[in-house]
Amino acid sequence: MVSQKSTIAQINPGSWECILTALKAGVKGLSVSGDPKVVKSPYGNAIWFNGINDGFFLENNPIKGLSCFTVEAIIKPDADGPEEQRFLHAGEIDSDRLLIETRLTKENLWYLDTFILSGESKKALIYPKLVHPVGSWYHVALTLDKKGKMINYINGKMEIKGEVEFKPINSGAISIGARRNKISWFKGAIYKIKISPGVLEPKDFITF
Repeated sequence: MVSQKSTIAQINPGSWECILTALKAGVKGLSVSGDPKVVKSPYGNAIWFNGINDGFFLENNPIKGLSCFTVEAIIKPDADGPEEQRFLHAGEIDSDRLLIETRLTKENLWYLDTFILSGESKKALIYPKLVHPVGSWYHVALTLDKKGKMINYINGKMEIKGEVEFKPINSGAISIGARRNKISWFKGAIYKIKISPGVLEPKDFITF
């Protein structure tokens, strides 16, 4: 069972952890688009996004200064949403950035797409054949080590890996439920997002 917390928590230097209902309650530096709804999940209350205009936009960038990190999220993608759904965007809008998204097929299956742009280097980890049914809860993760190695995980199982020449992203902000410029809206629920400095092994991921 995922542990319950009611607020955004700064755990260690460079760490950021948020149960999404804390954002619904309102925090400093937060802008809300639409009307994200509180819904029940197996782990506690989560936030449901309508895939049209629901999103959270924060002023800070929790990956700022990190040369390596692990991003985790507990999500439930829904059917009949947009094809490209960027549920997490950290960094700048058009330059250095991290994007994590779901891609939805016509058959209402989804697959994970993660993307990093750093200077002239960029890498997308995406493979359309690695599909999953909508309507269930999933743990998704991206790790990036100091050599630029990226790995995608679903429910603790590695799916894709690749490399990018990465330098810390020291500017920008973060959005949840959409891209920072308010496109590619996510339809589904998110319970929790956690960003940790360093590369975590699957055994150390959020209990799911």
